[in-house]
Amino acid sequence: MIFGSLQTLAAFVITLGILVSIHEFGHFWVARKCGVKVLRFSVGFGKPLWTWTDRLGTEYVVALIPLGGYVKMLDEREGPVAESERHESFNSKPVLSRIAIVAAGPIANFILAVFALWLMYMAGIRTIVPQVGSVLPDSPAAVAGIIPGDEIVSIDGEETPGWQQVNLELLSSIGDTRNLSVATRAGVPGELSSAAVRNKTVAISDWLVDDSGDGIADPVRALGIEPYTPLIPAVLGELSPDGAARAAGLQAGDRILTSNGQPVKDWLSWVQVIRANAGKTIQVELEREGRRLNLALTPGTRELNGEPSGYIGAGVQQVGWPDDMVRKLQFNPVAALPKALDSTWTLTSMTVESLWKMVAGLVSVKNLSGPITIAKVAGASLQSGLENFLYFLSMLSVSLGVLNLLPIPVLDGGHLLFYLIELVRGKPVSERVQVLGLKIGVTFVVGIMMLALYNDLSRLF
Repeated sequence: MIFGSLQTLAAFVITLGILVSIHEFGHFWVARKCGVKVLRFSVGFGKPLWTWTDRLGTEYVVALIPLGGYVKMLDEREGPVAESERHESFNSKPVLSRIAIVAAGPIANFILAVFALWLMYMAGIRTIVPQVGSVLPDSPAAVAGIIPGDEIVSIDGEETPGWQQVNLELLSSIGDTRNLSVATRAGVPGELSSAAVRNKTVAISDWLVDDSGDGIADPVRALGIEPYTPLIPAVLGELSPDGAARAAGLQAGDRILTSNGQPVKDWLSWVQVIRANAGKTIQVELEREGRRLNLALTPGTRELNGEPSGYIGAGVQQVGWPDDMVRKLQFNPVAALPKALDSTWTLTSMTVESLWKMVAGLVSVKNLSGPITIAKVAGASLQSGLENFLYFLSMLSVSLGVLNLLPIPVLDGGHLLFYLIELVRGKPVSERVQVLGLKIGVTFVVGIMMLALYNDLSRLF
């Protein structure tokens, strides 16, 4: 537990450190190119843990609180500036230079996203073929004629080689009322075929607007589709040292055959038996190294959804996907670049659309996530491999770039708005208006942060 928490924290610090460093480096690099003196480049806030000063007088800092960073430039609005250095101050530069410096941070985030996705596509990504396992009766998918075994080939003309792409295409339609064009290829669950591709029309209305979950939508299941998964045999994996399974004499690798004389066909059936027999002794027949054994097992009791539920402290032995259900997408450096650019554009447009739909009330504000959720997802993506971490990093980098470009004072976009007005008017926005905008911006940003943290805590507890 402690190791897992430390790993999650480390993943969060690494992820945020990369994002902040790249964002602030964008400001820093362009500021130097424009002749502005940079006083400090800080990753994190609070007490400095490490400092270093270069020959140009810039102090580099790694601070205690890893929740952001900043670049401090020479600026007459923030303190006295020597006459000999005024030409190096930020405020003395032409408005186009100031626009370039401010815009460089978000632009650096988009460049980071392209680079991360480029690396991911070159390394190769493994994806599960999006084959339908079951379809709920009277669901949008069932009405459209999608049946078990169908492979989802594309949605609205966009190819969907894996479930990740299916989810992205469906999420981009949140709040819509229209017909989705879903291309499918018929088959048998677990057995891919070369059947002809057929186009099916799936009608959606106010798509996921009334989602009453925890704010994290599951668009595939909302269509009434349960993805295909291979049958998982009831074979025990890791056992808890103090669990009921170990106390009864069960061992890792045991295959459960029957429970109270009734056959156990797979792991899900076994889980249902255990949950239904909290505190009750059941007779178990199992197979171990070619021999059949009989044991008495009494599951422990815990509460699940307000009801008593049995548990034995045993995990499942992992099984692999059939080879024909796993695709590996890998590209050479030249081919990977347009793929990375296209994916970055898709993530950017989806982020912008989601923000707009949130403002319009078409997407629940429960979708906002704060540092706790980011830390958990960062830890999970880091554990699940480089490709998943790179994809998560690119998603977060795009989100950071888009959010910073919003025309809200205190964010980069707010400063850009003031400078663009100055460019048109030929003179700066008045100090009074800037101060008022700053107060409104701070209030808005703090409010959003509190809401995101509330969502985090709601999901956690």
